[in-house]
Amino acid sequence: MTAQANSVPSISNRVIGSRRWLLPCLLVGVLLAALCAVWSITLGAADISPQTVADALFHPDDSNFQHLIIQMVRLPRVLSGMIVGAALAVAGAIMQGLTRNPLADSGILGIESGASFAVVLALAFISSLSLSAYAVFAFIGGGITAGLVYALGSMGRGGATPLKLTLAGVIVTAFISSFTTTILIMNQSALERIRFWLAGSLAGREMPLLVQTAPYMLVGLVGAMLISRQITTISLGEDVAQGLGQNTLWVKAVAAILVVLLAGGAVALAGPIGFVGLVVPHIVRFVVGSDYRWVIPYSAVVGAIMVTLADIGARVLVRPQELPVGVIMALIGAPFFIWLARWKVKR
Repeated sequence: MTAQANSVPSISNRVIGSRRWLLPCLLVGVLLAALCAVWSITLGAADISPQTVADALFHPDDSNFQHLIIQMVRLPRVLSGMIVGAALAVAGAIMQGLTRNPLADSGILGIESGASFAVVLALAFISSLSLSAYAVFAFIGGGITAGLVYALGSMGRGGATPLKLTLAGVIVTAFISSFTTTILIMNQSALERIRFWLAGSLAGREMPLLVQTAPYMLVGLVGAMLISRQITTISLGEDVAQGLGQNTLWVKAVAAILVVLLAGGAVALAGPIGFVGLVVPHIVRFVVGSDYRWVIPYSAVVGAIMVTLADIGARVLVRPQELPVGVIMALIGAPFFIWLARWKVKR
């Protein structure tokens, strides 16, 4: 494998024996994700036993106050965290595979900042904004920003190299973030409504918003699985992919749409949560290798687990107060980003 994004050595033969264990291990990951979800639901201002959680999920009683808390507050929050984690992780895996950039991530390449700016702009100038409008503005902002970053990163000799794309993403993110801050300073009412959301938070997520945004992310996840074989081929190098008869332009166009659906939906639901798409694909490739038919489903599962655990940490570390989950992910992702920048890009 010549691609930089996939240069982490695969230890799948040492870790899980052989490829026939990939599916059982994936199922174990799904089970772990379910256990993390149950654990997350039990935590809060009032601790609730796992048995009560099971009763609320399978035998709900509208007269039971704890059941109502689970159904209306905690379950939407946990489901939101899991689908956001899966979406951001898969978006990062797609971007790293297509660009062969080990630092590719929807946050680092500016997609999340663009989506956030579009939502903030809409909130500042439109008095009544429906739930579905959040997703629409997030998709528009994320798509425009992705195109701008790629255009800037493609300038000059050598085209869109990993380092140029990363620098373009950092520049565009800083530029857009300054405008976002300016709008919020000038419009205090918009700031009060979304200041916690801007840090990346799952607090207060309600089922209607989840229902409005989840279909976009689910389409993105399914689409990523359908083109996973093509992503594997492109990750070997564009010349190799074209030599095998693959229409790389078509694959990149479809993949770009999927990334915008995944990242835009995640931002609309939970705000900009960084580093998930950066960290998770590297962890997954370290275990399962560079076949994206496995990287993508594993990234979805591991991403869901990581964001759920980060949300648990956000509620437990400063209890009874609460941190935005984006802060916890930054504490995890920032050192990982520094390590990648020093080692992988240097190589």
